Amino acid sequence: MKKYNKFLNALPIIAALLAHSSCQTNKHVSINTSTVKVLNIPHFMGKWYEIARYDHTFEKGMTHVTAEYSLESNGKIRVINRGIKNGKPKEIVGKAKQPDPVEYPGRLKVSFFLWFYSDYYILELDKDYQYALIGSSSDKYLWILSRTPELPKDILDKLLANIKQRGYDLSRLVYVKQ
Repeated sequence: MKKYNKFLNALPIIAALLAHSSCQTNKHVSINTSTVKVLNIPHFMGKWYEIARYDHTFEKGMTHVTAEYSLESNGKIRVINRGIKNGKPKEIVGKAKQPDPVEYPGRLKVSFFLWFYSDYYILELDKDYQYALIGSSSDKYLWILSRTPELPKDILDKLLANIKQRGYDLSRLVYVKQ
């Protein structure tokens, strides 16, 4: 019971830290976070391989990273992120929702901890849903995802050019071993 009370007492501090960290961004970069205008949620479901990302604490050092999305009966999206870290499999289960599917179909919110949601912006998406560029409302997060463990060079080059044009720093990209 004491541990539970300590946790409850720490919640406001945890919430403040998470809010503060999610609001911080590189003030020197103006990025274009416009999202896709059409998103077929059922078609987006399934397994995606992480091709490249901006590194961050919760994925630092991970290889063989995938994200798997499935639609639940209540309309929410189940998210399972998997990868290998220090030779051991890691998995985290979260949830996602589409807060405004009419006005902003490409903007989702994703949570892996209680009720703390982060932006998940689908910046670009292949017409056949074979690759995607994912970002957020800041320049902290960026992912290149694919339905296959590798992307053809011409598609990767196209995405990299689009990333640069949007104002993201290409030197921050970490290419993920699959």
